[in-house]
Amino acid sequence: MNNLKIKLKENFGFSSFKNLQEPIINNLINGNHSFVILPTGGGKSLCYQLPALYLDGIAIVISPLIALMKNQVDLIRGNNSDESIAHVLNSSLTKNQIEEVKSDITNGKTKILFIAPETLTKKETIAFLSKSSISFLAIDEAHCISEWGHDFRPEYRKIREIFDQIKPEITIIALTATATPKVQDEIIKNLKIDNGKVYKSSFNRPNLYYEIRSKSKETNLDLIKFINSNKNKSGIIYCLSRKRVDELSELLNINGIKSLPYHAGLDKKIRNENQDKFLKDEYDVIVATIAFGMGIDKPDVRFVIHYDIPKSIEGYYQETGRAGRDGGEGICILYYSYDDVEKLEKLFSKKNTSDREISLMLLGEMMAYAESSISRRKFLLNYFGEEYYPGKDSIDVLDDNLRFPKEKIEAKEYLSILLNKVRNSKEKFKHKTLIKSIDRKGLKSDERFWNTVLRSAIMDGFFKKEIKNYGSLIITEKGKGYIKDPETYLIPEDRDFDSSPKTDNNINKRSVIDQELMSSLIKLRKKVAQKSSLPPFVVFQEFSLEEMTYKYPINLEELKNINGVGEGKANKFGYDFISLIKGYVNENNIERPDDIKLRTYGAKSASKLSLIQNIDKKIPLDEIINSKGVEFSQLLFELESIVFSGTKLNIDYYINDILDEDQQLDLHEYFIGANNEDVSVALQEFDGEFDEDEIRLYRIKFISDIAN
Repeated sequence: MNNLKIKLKENFGFSSFKNLQEPIINNLINGNHSFVILPTGGGKSLCYQLPALYLDGIAIVISPLIALMKNQVDLIRGNNSDESIAHVLNSSLTKNQIEEVKSDITNGKTKILFIAPETLTKKETIAFLSKSSISFLAIDEAHCISEWGHDFRPEYRKIREIFDQIKPEITIIALTATATPKVQDEIIKNLKIDNGKVYKSSFNRPNLYYEIRSKSKETNLDLIKFINSNKNKSGIIYCLSRKRVDELSELLNINGIKSLPYHAGLDKKIRNENQDKFLKDEYDVIVATIAFGMGIDKPDVRFVIHYDIPKSIEGYYQETGRAGRDGGEGICILYYSYDDVEKLEKLFSKKNTSDREISLMLLGEMMAYAESSISRRKFLLNYFGEEYYPGKDSIDVLDDNLRFPKEKIEAKEYLSILLNKVRNSKEKFKHKTLIKSIDRKGLKSDERFWNTVLRSAIMDGFFKKEIKNYGSLIITEKGKGYIKDPETYLIPEDRDFDSSPKTDNNINKRSVIDQELMSSLIKLRKKVAQKSSLPPFVVFQEFSLEEMTYKYPINLEELKNINGVGEGKANKFGYDFISLIKGYVNENNIERPDDIKLRTYGAKSASKLSLIQNIDKKIPLDEIINSKGVEFSQLLFELESIVFSGTKLNIDYYINDILDEDQQLDLHEYFIGANNEDVSVALQEFDGEFDEDEIRLYRIKFISDIAN
């Protein structure tokens, strides 16, 4: 073992092993099969990397993601002077690169080869490996073998069959961080390692804090507040769709949070660059689909946020496990809503019957976790077949349900009914069918409540789920004892997200505008306008002043977030206004709404940017509406929204084509002396001399020239 420790220090910089690494490595070196279940951050990769360097021949590692392989190869090469020591073999390589890899293997330079399961199935790969000296086979993310797992990959089920052709007697080590008892059983059978040794560490991550938040219209604001309260800390935000990833990453950047997107739709080079920038702390936050993070060795991720509900508890556990791998702080927040659940159910409806049933079952478990009021940690560990008893240590505070417990209710009668029902059926019921079979006449009829009782009973050890006939409920000895001698049974009622208050985007808006402040702002606007020889509406429009009276901006950054202001107007006119508002707030002891104001990119931000670029190129407006497929009035609306927020637009090239100098002079003199910018009033004033579009166009030019 001394030689192993020397290798450990030389190649990885560690002086000692952690968790179960030492016995696992010894077992593998001695030629025995191993099945390893260690939590994320538990040191799984070392269990095959060190033996690969120690043993003669080349170790084959099956890995599901290119990003995962790249990261591991980079780490191994980083600790070794010879880059040939580790290679990947997957679809990212060119033909010349593949030949270089094979040459290094043939010449004995390579000790560890990471290979994609799809590449393994190719005839040329099987033929080449059959002629190679292989020390052992490692299967990373082994849960991909199981149809009951959260990340089933059909190619993973063929691994054993293929290696029966390459080297039937090969020693196998299978590793995963997430496997329920059912999944564990299926992995062992598929790989034919029944005689192997199982190494299972606790699934408990004692440094992680788990919290579920209701998803509402204010979620984006809540998310930005959270990240700003954790400045300069690394975090991952998971979304289910590529579109959501792009939108959310853009939103964060607009609000001053350096973030990058990561998903399979991005160019491979951009994905790799974004991953590297995150790993090197050049960016604090990465917004990603589940494709990001598997095997990524970044120990100081301080928060993992699920913007959408994950498809399974296994996926959730694995993704949250990327937080706090160094044993430090790790905050795990999930935003939950029934709308997201319904979207996934609709997505699953397109699958074949068996796949759909499995997907819905896994989603149901995830819903149960989100809605449960029992210890989050207890729920997770129970799901993976491990017991946990809250109250025995300080980590209970790292759980929103235990920090803010709900009132408990008596469930003695309901537990007795469930136990007797299962006993009388000779244990034929599964969770859902048991609940539906209950005659609830004269009892609480809410199905949600009965689900709460049954889930609590399973967590507390009155029932267990049979592995082979997945989901069938079996009464434990504790349950049998309770049937004979029932006693009080108190449980917390689950949270009902259906009745969670929906927060409106205008939550900070008061029902009545602060008229005193509004009056002062109008007077100030008039004063500023007179000083600049401008009509008051050019300074700030009335709707902008109204918003100032309930948001109370007291610095330029906050003023820029007021609708219709923008950077140009804020810098040009804003200082007097924020000074007035700040003084008013202090004098009247006003408690301002949250300082953080959400800046949105808007659904049409890309469209507006394109429009500004077209105007800069002096493309005729008629051509723009034809290319955009919109009405002229809609184009004018977009131009108005741009200039009203303080952005300068030069449309002289178009104005000069439709209005002569005298007409432009008439319109200029009208607007410079007008009390407001109302187009209908201008139409009446000119009595048919100009049409509405002409007046709107000149108003755009006027505000852009004079105010912006």
